[in-house]
Amino acid sequence: MTIFMLNAAGTVSFWTATKTLAEGWLENCTLFALTLVFALPLGLIITFGSMSKFKPLSYLTRTFVWIIRGTPLMLQLMVVFYVPGLLFETPFKNRMLAALIAFVINYAAYFSEIYRGGIESIPKGQYEACQVLGMTKRQTFFKVILMQVVKRVVPPMGNEIITLVKDTSLARIIAVAEILMTAEIYTAKGIIWPLFYTAVYFLAFCGILTLLFGFIEKKLDYYKG
Repeated sequence: MTIFMLNAAGTVSFWTATKTLAEGWLENCTLFALTLVFALPLGLIITFGSMSKFKPLSYLTRTFVWIIRGTPLMLQLMVVFYVPGLLFETPFKNRMLAALIAFVINYAAYFSEIYRGGIESIPKGQYEACQVLGMTKRQTFFKVILMQVVKRVVPPMGNEIITLVKDTSLARIIAVAEILMTAEIYTAKGIIWPLFYTAVYFLAFCGILTLLFGFIEKKLDYYKG
């Protein structure tokens, strides 16, 4: 992170603050992108587990999802970062990795429920029709069901992804130098405006995502079922 200096008046230039906050924002974006890369496919795997006809696997998966969704992400961050050191005396040296593990586990659980809701919303008659046509379960899912599920899950998935953007600020709990932690360093020196300036970064990014998901929904609107 760039080391910033106060001038004689005890203030900091706009461009210096912008550069420093941008470096912190890069940490937020990295955490956001990597969480999506790992949590989206992991959530689908968890969905298949929770929908499994093998009851022990189904109960175990649903219990895992219940625990993750029922406890604060902040607590999960602290557990992932501190517990290994307390139990095995091998604390995490990479704070970003600890944050990533906590975020992936948390969001995979939420994504799994969105996937499950989308899959279960498809009428059973479509599965039966595919079976009559001689299609395998794999063909049925990928050729008939998948795009219908995608259309149904895009709105709730968009909400979760936008929430993820804001949740990345929680990484400061384990001292990941993200944008809000950077702004708080200024605040500790008596300079308050960079703290509010962070809203510009979040608002701009969330605005872009809102437009993107709106575009995706319109593209999928060809299917009215």
